[in-house]
Amino acid sequence: MSGETTLTIIGNLTADPIIRYLNDTGDAVVNFTVASTPRVFDSKTKAWKDGPALFMRCTQWREAGEHVANSLNKGDRVIVVGKLSQRDYTDREGIKRTVMELVAEEVGTSLKYAVAKPVRSKNRNTGRPNPQPDNNPGVDDDPWANVRADKDEVA
Repeated sequence: MSGETTLTIIGNLTADPIIRYLNDTGDAVVNFTVASTPRVFDSKTKAWKDGPALFMRCTQWREAGEHVANSLNKGDRVIVVGKLSQRDYTDREGIKRTVMELVAEEVGTSLKYAVAKPVRSKNRNTGRPNPQPDNNPGVDDDPWANVRADKDEVA
């Protein structure tokens, strides 16, 4: 869908990610909140201090969500890239509410204050089709490959 707002947020997890599995499909969905606190310079005290924190609710789906739940913990510094989404729901008291959340496309550990060694999952479904063998490799795919110039036409 075009026109979506892509957002990158860097901050710390406020709690351990919570994973659920949908009853109808069995898909995993993980929810977590990232607190992003800017550093601001106080000209009166001539010192840096924490500015107002932004708390962003994030969602990650399926296998990537399982990786988030199995890899990250409260306090971990993360980088999240995703699409900003507005969702309406009705709470337990019957009041309609609106929530903004970041539907994560990528979640990673920040290496600013930590060291990490990535471990690939055994089930790596990338969503790309398996390559098919090419029965006519090379020139048949190139429309210009069979065009020949006569000596007189070449400058």
